[in-house]
Amino acid sequence: MTCSSWNSGCGCGPNCQPEPDQSQSTKHLKQHSVELTGTPDSDNWLKRASARGMMRAVGYTDQDFEKPIVGVGTPYTNITPCNNNIQELSQIVSRELERAGFKAYYIGTPVVTDGESMGMEGMKYSLPSRDLIADCIETMMEAYACDAVITLSGCDKTIPGALMPIARRNAIGITLYGGSVLPGEYKGQELDIVSIFEAIGAYSAGKISKEDMEEIEKRAIPGCGSCGAMYTANTMATAIEALGMSLPFSSSNPATDRTGRVSESKYNDCIRTVHALKNLMEKNIRARDIMTKKAFENAITVMMALSGSTNGVLHLLALAKEAEVDLTLADFDRINAKTPILADMKPSGRYVMYDLYKVGGTPVVMKELLKAGLLHGDCLTVTGKTVAENLAEVPDIASLNQGLVNPKYAEHPVLYPANAPKAEPGHHIMVLSGNLAEGCVFKQSGKYLADGRAHTGPARVFENEIDAIDAILAGKINKGDVIVIRYEGPKGGPGMREMLSPTSALAGRGLVNDVPLITDGRFSGGSHGIIVGHIVPEAAEGGPIALLQDGDLITIDPSRKLIQVELSDEELAARRAKWKPPEPKYKKGFLAKYTRSVRSASEGAVTH
Repeated sequence: MTCSSWNSGCGCGPNCQPEPDQSQSTKHLKQHSVELTGTPDSDNWLKRASARGMMRAVGYTDQDFEKPIVGVGTPYTNITPCNNNIQELSQIVSRELERAGFKAYYIGTPVVTDGESMGMEGMKYSLPSRDLIADCIETMMEAYACDAVITLSGCDKTIPGALMPIARRNAIGITLYGGSVLPGEYKGQELDIVSIFEAIGAYSAGKISKEDMEEIEKRAIPGCGSCGAMYTANTMATAIEALGMSLPFSSSNPATDRTGRVSESKYNDCIRTVHALKNLMEKNIRARDIMTKKAFENAITVMMALSGSTNGVLHLLALAKEAEVDLTLADFDRINAKTPILADMKPSGRYVMYDLYKVGGTPVVMKELLKAGLLHGDCLTVTGKTVAENLAEVPDIASLNQGLVNPKYAEHPVLYPANAPKAEPGHHIMVLSGNLAEGCVFKQSGKYLADGRAHTGPARVFENEIDAIDAILAGKINKGDVIVIRYEGPKGGPGMREMLSPTSALAGRGLVNDVPLITDGRFSGGSHGIIVGHIVPEAAEGGPIALLQDGDLITIDPSRKLIQVELSDEELAARRAKWKPPEPKYKKGFLAKYTRSVRSASEGAVTH
């Protein structure tokens, strides 16, 4: 059955088929896929008969072979709320593509959700899955010679993984975020996934009851969508919108409504994305026309203004490499130094993405930054318009009456104007160096040390994340200690596990502002406190972090952008002479291949 009301949301159900759009032929947009189907009355038509025969078996008609073919990246699994809605969104996108005169095919990928694999061996597959997702999508794009691609995403590795192949192949494409989950609630407090992690620490310290622990677990995540605060998924979604590779508002539109259905705004994102893609094809606007150095600077600026995840550093570096843009840690440090924090977002603040959505979404933040001269307004975007053109009708923060949206916003705003920000420039992600690291990232977000004070304390050295978690939960960490978790880097882990479990355990035990944690691994966007990650060189490659011993005094000094151990060069050299490289932890399989190919964190931990 066909339906003429599909575009407005007919509600007929999953078997409804859109009525074909006969308003304009799309034949002229079929460029690459002629390699697959052949062109009628040409030399390659006969040669491609076997391919067409197989495609006829799955429903293609004579008319379909004249239509452009669009791949739909679909990183779906039903084991995680982050991506459980992706199949439905992919179907909406595919039906709208068919209605608009295209042929759509699904591109499946792996999905590893950090919130579920955190604190176990499976977490080692998370970061590697980003590049695997990119490789899967590239494989399916090129194997079937698609003319363009729309890639959906949910949990945070699927977001850069969905865009990397578009940049790599300089394809015509758009990426679409599946949206953020709505907040949970218990005893009048809004909850999210990190509420559970921090409750574990609080329960182990005797601060909450068993009943509270169980209720927080049950109520924190009420439905589908990616983790709700400014963790890595929302960091990357907003950064990619600022980069110009997804549509305005799409990063902050929620995944579902309170009934669990696809939200109206997310449904419209699907429809809008299809028609934006058609416009890109008409104008032959490709990924690298949009993903310029200035566009990456816009993405970093928004990431800093929203107090985003340190994983944004890794993923934007990786995306820049795919787009052949020269981006380094120094660019992040330079942009942090001039960008104020404009949003009071968790994990360091009060609010989640749904609150940002209610006061206007990501474009409101971008408009404020543009008005302050902190964004490049002339950058092209997937709308076919520039950043400035997209934001022309968007209000600035000062003109919002946030208290009318929610009375609590009157006393504690979600957004602050650039001339009276939540935190002054230079107070988010800083790059440190010293005799412990050639480079590493220090997440401040208004926490202790953010005012420039230094911390010096004794090292508590752990060879992996699990041992550190056990020590924290057992009450063996004291105020002033500096936790060192090593051999968790890209090669040493392998896979650079996130340290959300130990940082949440510290928070739950009330030590988040008293115990720094440094690592050659990385942090979840949900981590907060005094945290230093991505230490390069990593321990597995003989970095100084491999030479540390319990009791060594470690200094973190933001005022000097310094991280160092109070040891002489001679002592470090003596220890290095005794150090031996560890054997690879995996001798075969995916992680063994990853260990051999992955680059350092300062290069985005890419695998090529």
